[in-house]
Amino acid sequence: MLEILFHGRGGQGAVTAANLLVAAALKDGHKGVQAFPLFGSERRGAPVKAFARISDADVDLRSQIYNPDIVVVVDPGLLQLVNVTDGLKPDSVLILNTTGKPGDFEFSKAFRVATVDAAAIAINHKLLVGGIPIINTPILGAIPRVTKLVSIEAIESAIKEQWKGEAGERNALAAREAYEQTEVNR
Repeated sequence: MLEILFHGRGGQGAVTAANLLVAAALKDGHKGVQAFPLFGSERRGAPVKAFARISDADVDLRSQIYNPDIVVVVDPGLLQLVNVTDGLKPDSVLILNTTGKPGDFEFSKAFRVATVDAAAIAINHKLLVGGIPIINTPILGAIPRVTKLVSIEAIESAIKEQWKGEAGERNALAAREAYEQTEVNR
């Protein structure tokens, strides 16, 4: 079983990203999936955690994730507020929405780090709500780049099922672009 933790802010789509990830995992043949949020003050801009579990067997565990295999940081500002490496195992992966490179982060010496400018990709594909980039679908494209957990095709398909027509196409294209632009330190 692989456990994924998304760190974001309310309104950025971290919860939707977790749900789309497990939908993609089902498309790729995984049998046990689970996605759920952990809210604090439940308002736009407040720190939010979302969790996903993906397994080839049933998932019976019903707790938040304390030792994730993958951590996805949707909002780079959270790097100053939250210890995103808390509970990571030596083989865990951090996926960061940032303009930086994997080696720019001190923790890249201890962990595998992937970076992608998902915010710029969201803006490029006009994935905005109230002028704020929605980063959930672009950041999902980084996951198949760094792990064999799900395929980019399954992610694109899950996105197109969530949003029909032109909105689905733009979101799927953003995920594909992030997949192609993600850089990994090892």
